[in-house]
Formats: sequence, structure tokens, C-alpha cells
Amino acid sequence: MGININRIISFTFGLGSALAGIAGVFYAMRAPGIEPLMGVQPGLRAFIAAVVGGIGNLPGAALGGLLLGLLETYAGGIPGLSNYRDGIAFAILILILLFKPAGLLGRAQVEKV
Repeated sequence: MGININRIISFTFGLGSALAGIAGVFYAMRAPGIEPLMGVQPGLRAFIAAVVGGIGNLPGAALGGLLLGLLETYAGGIPGLSNYRDGIAFAILILILLFKPAGLLGRAQVEKV
């Protein structure tokens, strides 16, 4: 078809890296100081949202992020659960991996050996 696959892959990698860099700058502007591990929590939450929705599924990742955000916000409003917001995110991850490993909107694929 005349599409250079290597050029598209390089462009996609560069665009993703640039967007991640811009997001990192914006995140660092909100923090009082810069430290090496300051992006671990948002990165883990993004990973959990992608796994909950289904890896490689953009609407699923958006649904997973929305679901994760709603559940953590709801838990933060309950007096006894406000200290367990991070634990709730990991509990959701474990439940999804146990009962539906492909994610909420992902499809299980059979791998031929």
C-alpha cells in the first residue's frame, strides 16, 4: 500500500514519548518538589486502569480509569475507608486478574501452540 511501517512505528513511539514528557512536566508543576519516584503512583493507577478495561482497548482503558476513579473517590468519602484508597485500587486489580484476565471489555484469545 506504500505505507512505511517502520516510519509509522517510529512516529507513534515519538508521539507517545512527547505526550508522556508533557504530562510529566504538568505533573511536576503541581508538586512542591521534584524527586525521582514522583510519578510512580500515577503510573500504577494508569496501569491498573488499562488492565481493568483491557490492555490494547482504548474504550476499555477509559472505562477502567473512570471506574477506578469513581471507586477511589467513593472510598475516600467513607470515614473508615479513606485510608485504604491505594489498597482499593490494588484489590480491584487482583479481582479483575482473577476473574476476567482479559479486562472488562477485552476478549480472551486462545493461543495455539
